[in-house]
Amino acid sequence: MNMNRPDVSDEDIGMRAFHLRKEKAAERAIERLRFGLRDAWNLFSTTDGADLAWVMGELWAYEKRADWDSLRFSKLTPEDVRTIVTYAHQLRTAPVNTIETLELIGDIIRMRDERTA
Repeated sequence: MNMNRPDVSDEDIGMRAFHLRKEKAAERAIERLRFGLRDAWNLFSTTDGADLAWVMGELWAYEKRADWDSLRFSKLTPEDVRTIVTYAHQLRTAPVNTIETLELIGDIIRMRDERTA
C-alpha cells in the first residue's frame, strides 16, 4: 500500500467524507419526504427539489446526530414543504440569519411529528 499521497491531504479526505455523508443524509430525507407526500410531491418543481435537498444537507450539518435521526420527514404536509422551500430559497439567495432559519426548519419538522403522534 502506497502511503505517499502528495496531492491529497488527510483534511481533504475528511472533508470529502463529510460531504458524502451530508449528501447521503439529504437524499434519505428527500426519499422519506417524497414517500410521505405521495402524489403531492408532483406539486413541487425541480428547483424546489434542489432547494430542499440543499437545505436538508445544511440541516444535517447543523443538527446533532441524535436530533437528526429523530426527525420524521414523511410526516410533513405539502404546506410544510412549501414553507421549507421558501426558507431554503431565501438562504440560498441571501444567507441571513442562517442558524435561526435552520432552527425554524427543524422546528417545522419536529412540530409536525408532535401533531401527528
